[in-house]
Amino acid sequence: MSFYETVTRLEQLPYDTLWSRYTAEDVQRALRAEQVDEEGLMALLSPAAEPYLEEMAQKANRLTRMHFGHVMQLFTPMYLADFCVNHCTYCSFSSIYDYPRKRLTLDEVAREAEVIAATGLRHILILTGESRKDSPASYVKECVEVLRRYFSSVSIEVNPLSTAEYADLREAGVDGLTLYQEVYHQETYRALHIKGPKRVYRNRLDAPERGCQAGFRSVNIGALLGMYEWRREALATALHARYLQDKYPECEIGLAIPRFRPYLGEHNPASDVSDRALVQIILAYRLFLPRSGISLSTREPSALRDHLVHLGITKMSAGVSTEVGGHSLEGGTPQFEISDGRSVSEVVEMLRQQGLEPVFKDWDILSEPLAMS
Repeated sequence: MSFYETVTRLEQLPYDTLWSRYTAEDVQRALRAEQVDEEGLMALLSPAAEPYLEEMAQKANRLTRMHFGHVMQLFTPMYLADFCVNHCTYCSFSSIYDYPRKRLTLDEVAREAEVIAATGLRHILILTGESRKDSPASYVKECVEVLRRYFSSVSIEVNPLSTAEYADLREAGVDGLTLYQEVYHQETYRALHIKGPKRVYRNRLDAPERGCQAGFRSVNIGALLGMYEWRREALATALHARYLQDKYPECEIGLAIPRFRPYLGEHNPASDVSDRALVQIILAYRLFLPRSGISLSTREPSALRDHLVHLGITKMSAGVSTEVGGHSLEGGTPQFEISDGRSVSEVVEMLRQQGLEPVFKDWDILSEPLAMS
């Protein structure tokens, strides 16, 4: 069984009436629960939960401090290449756009790493467009071998790979995988992904599980919020995370909450995800998955990010560029517009003012096993 069976089951639910059947009593029951089940999750995502955001926030904060303390992990993305063979309707890297594409040389990767490492960051997420020809797994592996000289944790966000390819990258020093389904609703997925291998829904849906099987320390998933009705997408994302967490307890399963942002094209999001809706999603995730990390990106504006740090968030990006080589080169094309352009030091200062401790490094791969006394 894979998560596909769950997605198929979810699509049979009568959503026209589903959310309205949940009541204040259902939300209160979920708030009292030691462990929130699927019914409780749906209550927390329903309109009936909207008057209870304050109670949800208080419990979410308690659970976050219990499991993660007062720390906030910081990281930044590094874009290696923007060649892409897919035609997606919401991304500047889509193959339909004509602009000079880039792929960093290994010397440029080293230069980019030096600039990022100088900010103090030791966790990095490397990204490419989706092209097995122009940025194959072998290229990513060569880049990882360079980056391991600068960073204690290297995660990847690239096209879905096979289990063997993931295992090869893990051996090279990659310890985390981020892969967003973009949209779980299958009909919408087909409409948004017009051409290219990304159009194969199952290949993408099953890729996080292949990452778990390959032995990555952490696997992060998410839906691009705005592509479809947000309650259904949040429900599928949370259940996907619970599925992976239950089946692969040795792997840290994390969630992200990316909202749609402007890009080169003119796609209009189908679902309005307000700030209040985003808060409800974060809180429902935290109450349903108390031990899962939740990442907050610079897609969100600085003022909102400053308010969200106490509501379940455990990981934030800082000092971000969404251009290939954007930390040390000029002239790239951003994958999307960011909202929070603050430097790493500015985000660090904000966190300390909020009583939180920014963490640059909480993980390192040991070259030799620890000697047991």
